[in-house]
Amino acid sequence: MDNIYYNGSILAYFAATALFVLFIAIVYGMIDKEDRTYMDPLSWKLKLMWPFIQIIANFFVIFLPYEILESTEKKITHSGVSYLLTAEQFIALRIISAMLAPLFALFIMFCLDSYPIFWLVLMPLLGFMLPNIWLSDVRKKRDNAVIRTLPVYLDFLTMCVEGGLNLQGALGQAMEKATPGPLRNEFAIVLRDLRAGLSRAESLRRMAERLDIQEITSFVSSIVQAEKMGASLANVLRVQSEQRRAERFQRAEKQAMEAPVKLVFPLVMFIFPITFIVLLFPIAMKFISSGAL
Repeated sequence: MDNIYYNGSILAYFAATALFVLFIAIVYGMIDKEDRTYMDPLSWKLKLMWPFIQIIANFFVIFLPYEILESTEKKITHSGVSYLLTAEQFIALRIISAMLAPLFALFIMFCLDSYPIFWLVLMPLLGFMLPNIWLSDVRKKRDNAVIRTLPVYLDFLTMCVEGGLNLQGALGQAMEKATPGPLRNEFAIVLRDLRAGLSRAESLRRMAERLDIQEITSFVSSIVQAEKMGASLANVLRVQSEQRRAERFQRAEKQAMEAPVKLVFPLVMFIFPITFIVLLFPIAMKFISSGAL
């Protein structure tokens, strides 16, 4: 009897799973397929969750207030994730992460044979915040990469402009010679906007709005001001290149000076106690063997 009940439970489980997969496939088939020709490729993790992301984004997230979608769109644009996810898809990813986090917590609790309710209450909130933490980390890495490579691109632009090319031709040459990265992608968008008919000032301003980095904003303002005043573009680029390189050197000096302060916590918490244990253990053993302790 128990064997029949066990087999029936397994069959019911597989039947429910098959019906759930069939339901997801039917609902996912109702969604119009998006064109990802000019989008970044999805990672394998996103590919596994993509049907669920699309369903939540198309049937639930679209009813959220416009202000929330606009704020999310600005965040992913400044982080360079707008070519991977839309605002609706990112919010759907946060919802799915909030749903998966308690399941992961239950699995860990089952392995440890401990079931604290506190973690089941906290994990949905942590799961909902996890994509935001990932987005913030992507933003920091992107900003650092842009600031680090900006002087190199400015050097290429200065040499090309001094050689007789206009800014559009100089951008094309800089993209061919310099290393790939976020800044190269942004300059490619600027070139695309220029070919589409936008003015040079408008194309550069749009890049400054997408990146939202002080150094880029200063560079764009200088170029636009030089264009309005009729100043030499080569001189402006040379001054910007020297200034950005000096700022990069100062930033490196600042990080080197902050390193000893950042090392204090791991030294006090981890290295010093282990060192004292290694040094004092033989002495303590001698005292114990001699009966002093």
